[in-house]
Amino acid sequence: MTDPITRFITRNLELRPVPSLPGIVLYTAHSGSRLSRLASADDAAPYWAWQWAGGLALAHHFTRHPERVAGKRVLDLGAGSGLVGIVAAKAGALASAAEIDLNGRAAIALNAAANAVALPLVDIDISGDAPAGIDLIAAGDVFYSAEVAALMLPFLRKCRAAGIEVLIGDPDRRDLPLGELERLASYQVGDVGDARASAERVGSVYRLRV
Repeated sequence: MTDPITRFITRNLELRPVPSLPGIVLYTAHSGSRLSRLASADDAAPYWAWQWAGGLALAHHFTRHPERVAGKRVLDLGAGSGLVGIVAAKAGALASAAEIDLNGRAAIALNAAANAVALPLVDIDISGDAPAGIDLIAAGDVFYSAEVAALMLPFLRKCRAAGIEVLIGDPDRRDLPLGELERLASYQVGDVGDARASAERVGSVYRLRV
């Protein structure tokens, strides 16, 4: 018997192809999903129910450059839907995902199964030390507010200092620490998460400098 969160997602969200990423499908919210009925324990916003520009940029980057992740232990940090980890796994990575939203964790498990990849969930404390056993951290859309950025950047600095490569996907939001980043690539992405007149947006992939 499935748990209530899993049952809600499969009944109320639609398993849809991700535009411009052939072969990838995700459970995605639509106008009839009524996500307000699915409250998180911490009342977190349901970011996991859509694709966002930073995650899409990382996914495009790994699709075009699978050598960046193939054979590496990749952590999808703040994974949301699990899109980045799923694409990394399909490119040959030993991928895992970290997500604190209980609803998001359920969605990641469903999305990984729908795409026939293994994407185990791991617990990461961003107030603690850099995680062991990780070669690359892929962090999509983790600088969406000043408050979150203030927590995330020190953790990512610690990870980089520990020898972990850190790649960040973002559409150049206000709180992105551009002075510490090297832009690797930019992609036209359809950011379906933002309420915008146009779905077109540019998402970039950055490397955190040492």
